[in-house]
Amino acid sequence: MSRILEICVDSPAGLAAAIAGGADRIELCSALALGGLTPTPGLIARAAGAPVPVMAMIRPRAGGFDWSEEEVAAMEVEIAAVARAGLAGVVIGATRSEAGDVTLDLPVMQRLVAAAEGLDITLHRCIDLMDDPLKAIDQAAALGIARILSSGGAASAAEGTARLQQMAAHAGGRLGIMPGAGVSASTLPGLLDALDPSEVHASASVQDPGTGAIARFGFQPAGARRTDAATVADLKRLLERHEGRP
Repeated sequence: MSRILEICVDSPAGLAAAIAGGADRIELCSALALGGLTPTPGLIARAAGAPVPVMAMIRPRAGGFDWSEEEVAAMEVEIAAVARAGLAGVVIGATRSEAGDVTLDLPVMQRLVAAAEGLDITLHRCIDLMDDPLKAIDQAAALGIARILSSGGAASAAEGTARLQQMAAHAGGRLGIMPGAGVSASTLPGLLDALDPSEVHASASVQDPGTGAIARFGFQPAGARRTDAATVADLKRLLERHEGRP
């Protein structure tokens, strides 16, 4: 099985580094320090010429995923822009929170999926906020969503391995369960052994050394990171090495 390495990026330099390192697919965002927001029109246009498929995050603000009517309308416009640019797909998610219970917001998801007709679709880590991810898997499969990005409800995929195993078993091949969050050269082998995923998601980032004065003025968060081509290549080699194992 040839596994797909998806790398999330939020800049033209990150896009170039991911491609140079051998990424099979790109998740295109802005503001990865906030978990990823909708990319800018300029970055979308730049990514349209990429030699690998590009999935655009559709998330108009930071915070949770209970969207207002105005925000849903904005996301529909953003999805249309991604489609016009010729990108491969979108990464979406919508929740409904009632009395502490977080579920998939089906009416909103139906609108977003309809807007993304003809595009590849990933359900993002909003599922990690849910107590019952298995119900969300059934709903996502019925909507025709191709895969779900998840850390198994934990801070990292390595910590959420048991739940990711349960999610993959429940999905039963109807859609993919793609582990992400904290995926690195040190955690990837264990995830491959435990989950045998067909797709893996990572940032492949390193500390950005030029954050001092810029961060002090508030132009960049402290501890900012950037996509690193060598780190992408290391992850790709680990995936290829694991494919060759008996």
